[in-house]
Amino acid sequence: SSSGPRVKGRSRQPRRARSPASASRAMYRNQQYDMDCITWSPDGRLLQVGYAMEAVKQGTPVLGLRSKTHVVLASFKKAQSDLATHQQKIFKIDNHMCIGISGLTADARVLAEYMRDECLNHRYIYDSPMIVGRLVSQVADMSQQKTQNASKRPYGVGLLVAGVDEKGPHLYETCPSGNYFEYFAMAIGGRSTSAKTYLEKHFESFPTAPVEGLIKHAFEALNKTTTTSDQSLSVKNTSVVVIGPQGYKELAADEMQSYIDKLEKKEPEPDAPAEEATAPMDTTAE
Repeated sequence: SSSGPRVKGRSRQPRRARSPASASRAMYRNQQYDMDCITWSPDGRLLQVGYAMEAVKQGTPVLGLRSKTHVVLASFKKAQSDLATHQQKIFKIDNHMCIGISGLTADARVLAEYMRDECLNHRYIYDSPMIVGRLVSQVADMSQQKTQNASKRPYGVGLLVAGVDEKGPHLYETCPSGNYFEYFAMAIGGRSTSAKTYLEKHFESFPTAPVEGLIKHAFEALNKTTTTSDQSLSVKNTSVVVIGPQGYKELAADEMQSYIDKLEKKEPEPDAPAEEATAPMDTTAE
């Protein structure tokens, strides 16, 4: 006879390791929910909308900040090769409004064309400039409609919409999901976390800052998104736009150079030893 009381029930069996076949089946079950943008996954997500949001995070950084009178947009531009020109990342919509984009440039051109048409129609009918918040709401509605049709896909681009209307300067962010938010300062795109950290530290001084101070903060924040000395800001890979009561103005090369010269210089990184060379599949360095 046993010395202690017996516990009823089945004894626990050790959990077996998952076979490659079962792991493959589990992956297939997850993939069947991203075939269109109207099918919910078991954890309550629309996977294709999440993929579109990821496309924004992998784009080039763009940031904006505003005071009581002006709003500034700054973007980092990339070239496809040494033989190509740098891609435009800031698009003028009207004399009082522009957008900075991160993500698929082709999708951004479609939205920019729609916003320009709306501004022209509003000016023709009402003889006044388009209200910034109203146009942002319409763009967000367009983006949200793309998430309700199985034959469509979400826009793979995020926008920072900067403008000045009768209520003052505004800075909005739109997302592929259809959400939009208004900010005092914001940065989107790849490596934008360091720029947002800088903006969060200084945003309390933005409302009373002069235009020159806003531009300086924009360059300082954008400089945080460059990782090494060979990615330093220059007049070729940087674009800065200021919108105020006088309208839209893009900074010329000589004006930008004066601000770039005042930035903190990045020291070159030491060369890695031969045995610690970057792995062939490592794509973290851009």
